[in-house]
Amino acid sequence: MAYELSGKLEVKYDTQQITDTFKKREFVIKTTEEVNGRSFSNYVRFQCVQDRTALLDKIKEGDQVKVLFNIRGNRWEKEGRTGYITNLEAWRIEHLVSAEGIDREADYTSNSAPDAPSTADDLPF
Repeated sequence: MAYELSGKLEVKYDTQQITDTFKKREFVIKTTEEVNGRSFSNYVRFQCVQDRTALLDKIKEGDQVKVLFNIRGNRWEKEGRTGYITNLEAWRIEHLVSAEGIDREADYTSNSAPDAPSTADDLPF
């Protein structure tokens, strides 16, 4: 299942080469919502993996973006303890407004998005 979130690119980090065959890049989106006249900010950390790490190359901190992502969860066991890790894995980033206030219609999508949701034409009904 795919999700989306829009907000300001608060920070983007350099790509990390974790192993010989795995790399990731993390970034944070700031969202703001109004509740009973008060403003609350949320800072949501995402990651891009493998070839998708390049999705952030042309986007600057402060730009307004829409992130399309999947939720990935892993279980680990070590020394008799069990833990769980949840990752928000971005597979598409749409550039809405630059930090300078310029509207952009740019769409940064990886060439391979195997977990991307199907389009309406693919539905069986």
